[in-house]
Amino acid sequence: MGIWEILISIVLIIASIIIIAVILLQQGRQANIGAISGAADTFMDKGRAKTWDQFLAKFTKYIAIAFFVIVLVGMIVTNLLTGGAAG
Repeated sequence: MGIWEILISIVLIIASIIIIAVILLQQGRQANIGAISGAADTFMDKGRAKTWDQFLAKFTKYIAIAFFVIVLVGMIVTNLLTGGAAG
């Protein structure tokens, strides 16, 4: 493995860990079911949670796009370094 392949692999591993962490930080779609059982949130908490979830949703999209771009760049670099030989 060349230095570029190692660097791209490390970046992919870091991006994967970030994607997993951001997805786990997001609230599920069923989070609002607590209102049925009588769990009360203050008005400020609801607004803060909504903006935080929106931020995490946008960040998830951006990091996922970056992940796929890194994969494509890694494939191109690996293909160029090996001379286009498959195998």
